[in-house]
Amino acid sequence: MSDSLYVTSMDPRSGKAAVALGILEMLARQVGSLAVFRPVIAARDDRDALIDLLCRRYDLQIDYPDTFAASYDEAAALIDGADTTRLVEHVVERFATLRARYDFVLCLGTDYTGPSAATELDLNATLAANLATPVLNVVSGQGRHLEALVQATGSARHFLVEHGCALVATVVNRVDPAAVDTLRARLGRDELDAPVYVLPDVPVLSALTVQEVAAALPARVLCGTGTQLHREVDGYVVGAGHLDTALALLRDGVLLVTSGDRADLVVGVAAAATSGSLPTPAGVLLTCGIEPSALVQSILSSTGVPALAVETDTYTTLHALDGLRGEIRPSSTRKIAAALGEFATAVDAEQLGARIRLTDTAVVTPLMFSARLLERARAHHRHIVLPESEDDRVLRAAEELVHRGVVTLTLLGEASAVAARVDQLGLDLADTAFIDPNRSPLRSRFAHEYAALRAHRGISYEAAFDLVADPSYFATMLVRDGLVDGMVSGAAHTTAHTVRPALEIIRTAPGVSLVSSAFLMCLPDRVLVFADCAVNTNPSPEQLADIALSTAETAAAFGVEPRVAMVSYSTGASGSGADVDKVRRATELVAQRAPQLPVAGPIQYDAAVDPGVGAAKMPGNPVAGRATVLIFPDLDTGNATYKAVQRAAGAVAVGPVLQGLRRPVNDLSRGCTVPDIVNTVAITAVQAGASEAAP
Repeated sequence: MSDSLYVTSMDPRSGKAAVALGILEMLARQVGSLAVFRPVIAARDDRDALIDLLCRRYDLQIDYPDTFAASYDEAAALIDGADTTRLVEHVVERFATLRARYDFVLCLGTDYTGPSAATELDLNATLAANLATPVLNVVSGQGRHLEALVQATGSARHFLVEHGCALVATVVNRVDPAAVDTLRARLGRDELDAPVYVLPDVPVLSALTVQEVAAALPARVLCGTGTQLHREVDGYVVGAGHLDTALALLRDGVLLVTSGDRADLVVGVAAAATSGSLPTPAGVLLTCGIEPSALVQSILSSTGVPALAVETDTYTTLHALDGLRGEIRPSSTRKIAAALGEFATAVDAEQLGARIRLTDTAVVTPLMFSARLLERARAHHRHIVLPESEDDRVLRAAEELVHRGVVTLTLLGEASAVAARVDQLGLDLADTAFIDPNRSPLRSRFAHEYAALRAHRGISYEAAFDLVADPSYFATMLVRDGLVDGMVSGAAHTTAHTVRPALEIIRTAPGVSLVSSAFLMCLPDRVLVFADCAVNTNPSPEQLADIALSTAETAAAFGVEPRVAMVSYSTGASGSGADVDKVRRATELVAQRAPQLPVAGPIQYDAAVDPGVGAAKMPGNPVAGRATVLIFPDLDTGNATYKAVQRAAGAVAVGPVLQGLRRPVNDLSRGCTVPDIVNTVAITAVQAGASEAAP
């Protein structure tokens, strides 16, 4: 069941507020705790009108600063050219905190009023996909004829689906009332994968209040206070003729716009307001910088009709008024009632509610995976040691990890030297522990323990004392003794320098014959787990089965449902030979040792990941075409395949993740980036939490 919904639009002024009201009205009857969230708002200092409306209307128990991720200015600072990665990461992290606290989060896309409105269409689709939330799209019908609306609806649907969004429904809003039935019939004939609801344009919803007019022009308030200024303006009448001409044009709710020297019209409006039979305007707007006398103003003030004054002439003022649109505010009783009434009439609430509940996006983008990874690591909150404090990338990653509350860290190195470098880089690691292996009282203890572990190799205490001063060995001993939960190294050292101490000191977990590696392959729309691509050259059938079982556990630890494909050059019984027989035997061993684990093999790569090919080559097999874990028969195949997929498919390869050790140790590439280090530390923390939870 989905616990969120992203409401977006393809263009400005789509009437998203009215749709959001209708959705929350529906959800309020079905969901316990509700929250609203906006990725980007206009400005941090001014309360967002839509957030304010929904929070006050439905008494949402959420602090205002939690309802948005950034202002337009803050969002711009997070965007590097055309790269929105940092902004998306920030939004995903903020959204995740609400998702954990509330039963349902309604996310409302941007309003296309920022400095880069042209890029907001792509940004909204990217955010919706990365938030892993179903999407309801709002298409504006204002000023569009029938064919243009049909085309806009289809184009928007295709655009969102291409971005990996799961579309719940489309609302075509603000449609000419005369065209509503025709449009419904036309869209109803089309074979669409999601329903389309058509709402008519309701002019009152975009009407301004007198106070909004005053603020937007800007205008001086000559008379009127409180609720008098909250009157809605349904239209404008220009007072250019005689009094009897102007009175004949008056309607309830209009704003009379006239020159400030027309005292006769002002007094006439006052008379109309007190007559009991003539229409009462929403207010009077006086132009040309002229104000009527205090006596005339007092006559109008006694009626409760507000009056505004501007410096501009009447023509310029009308031109400015034509570009203004009103908001639905908590006090806009008539607007709210109209919006909810039209939504209830046009939208099948039961159908939409069911689609929201049942639509769950299967897309997992690289950013989404990274955010979920950090969230899992933060939940486990393990203690990780980083032995390479001399590397600036490690220090920068350490600051990010600590400040984001992902893990507790210990860094190895001479404290004063590291502190000096931290100051030079402008970092804050005040709460991070530092240990100098050369001076630590643990060095002697570790030397005794290591000498005992390696006595069969003739290692003396003296030799061990020298060896454990090496940061990799010292850090591995910290892991072995449970003083920390895991280690990450390799930014400045070879893989052998990281792995050898782990094999000597930590060793393999019970029931596992060898240490292997896995890569988490983050494709644009899903995550696959590849193994072994970095450690074992040519594993035997028994070892291949071990690798498969370890990798399935790794996948599960990171939220990937394991469906294991034992990859070979043939599928099923179609081929023979030593290599395919090895994979067939390994598959049998996996099935024997873990009968509940979905596994298929031998199977070709395309049959494993492509539903069409899988159905053709292994019909009815639950893994074919749906594999999430791919086990390669040897290192040549695994390494070549992961690099080919990484480059050809634009995948982000996270790893290698070492698996099969009693306690987690992971290796970095010497070309790693700060995000690589952050992700690897998070992986290590998740592994530590998973191993502790295992029976």
